[in-house]
Amino acid sequence: MGKIIAVVNQKGGVGKTTTAVNLTAALRDLGKKVLLCDFDPQANATSGLGVDKRKIKYSVYDVTINGVDPKEAIVETPFGDVLPSDANLAGAAVELMAEDHRELQLDKVLHGIRDNYDVIFIDCPPSLELLTLNALCAADGILVPVQCEYYALEGLSDLMSTLRMVKRRLNPRLEIFGVALTMYDGRTNFSNQVAQEVRRHFPGKVFASVVPRNIRLAEAPSHGVPITAYDRISRGAAAYKAMAEEISQKL
Repeated sequence: MGKIIAVVNQKGGVGKTTTAVNLTAALRDLGKKVLLCDFDPQANATSGLGVDKRKIKYSVYDVTINGVDPKEAIVETPFGDVLPSDANLAGAAVELMAEDHRELQLDKVLHGIRDNYDVIFIDCPPSLELLTLNALCAADGILVPVQCEYYALEGLSDLMSTLRMVKRRLNPRLEIFGVALTMYDGRTNFSNQVAQEVRRHFPGKVFASVVPRNIRLAEAPSHGVPITAYDRISRGAAAYKAMAEEISQKL
């Protein structure tokens, strides 16, 4: 049975989609069968794996709201499979309000296909609303990217409160799978201080591999490929390869 991991942080700009895309590709390179479920209406994870959201036949919206078979929507790429998103997903939260068990709709979708994969990543929107709640109810664990910058821990208490609520009331299997330090600048004491603080807050959960600030990581999405395909020898690629190996061992 595949592990379902929601990549979540309600704070934007922390490297959430970058982490989801590059871990998908890096684990694929390690021989894992990986699916990236793009559950963000911005669909950046979809384009990050080279899929044109304007040309897809079905999206995760069609699967979740209209009952389309997810196997009909999944797109195979050289970097891993993707259940793509598009702008229609922005209205899904309103449409889901009328559904019974509205927080469990994504769980129903992924439950039927999880045996086909070693790991399924869910790229969540940068908020704690109904779409993210669906991801948390579908997941076995969460992976939290935290940037090594000022206010890094701001809002994480809200995320942890939501996690505890979901675990208590809706999804008792939900755990913190890991915390990924991103945008790390080893030249500054401040990045080191933030990293230490995050490790103190999440003992035993922070990956040893740290993602540095790296211009090649920022450039890769504009080419529709993960960093391992755009620049395999960059520091960003090395960081995500190492993190993927840590995840592979945990799996």
